[in-house]
Amino acid sequence: MIHKSYVYILLTDTGTLFTKSIKKYTKAPYNHASISFDPELNDMYSFGRKKPNNPMQGGFVKEDIFTGTYSKYPNTTCVIYKLEVTDRDIEKMKRVLNIFIKNQNKFLYNLIGVLGVSINEPVEFSNSYFCSQFVAEVFHRSGIKLWNKLPALVTPDDFRKNEQLLFVYEGKLFDYEPIKKRIK
Repeated sequence: MIHKSYVYILLTDTGTLFTKSIKKYTKAPYNHASISFDPELNDMYSFGRKKPNNPMQGGFVKEDIFTGTYSKYPNTTCVIYKLEVTDRDIEKMKRVLNIFIKNQNKFLYNLIGVLGVSINEPVEFSNSYFCSQFVAEVFHRSGIKLWNKLPALVTPDDFRKNEQLLFVYEGKLFDYEPIKKRIK
């Protein structure tokens, strides 16, 4: 029997002022993307708030649903997808991820890049990413092709519309069964 491996993509809407502003422009239901290597979303990474109470300090983050930003927004809505990959793909993605983890204090949030997406003009800086750009970059550097565009132009909605991704769950983040189990 062949072992199946998956990587998980979490798209969220916390309802913050920042996401409401982005939503007004994008008309997309979710405006934040994260990547995880387990269905319980224990090991989850993105570019976002470094401190839950400070939206101005952003960068590479290991997200924690119970102590991080999501803990401040219990009504966060989400959709979760998974992509079937090989164990070799997982190894490559984790190698890419380890570069981010080892250098996490050198990375900044690419706010200008978010604006670049809106005019379809990639704005890239060597150590600066926005959430969906980061997730797309992990796939790209691992040789997994999900789009015919640069990671700097990938939006959370591009994940939602990608037919290679398999739907797992949509609803309130804290109602997702593997998370609900951990609350009890």
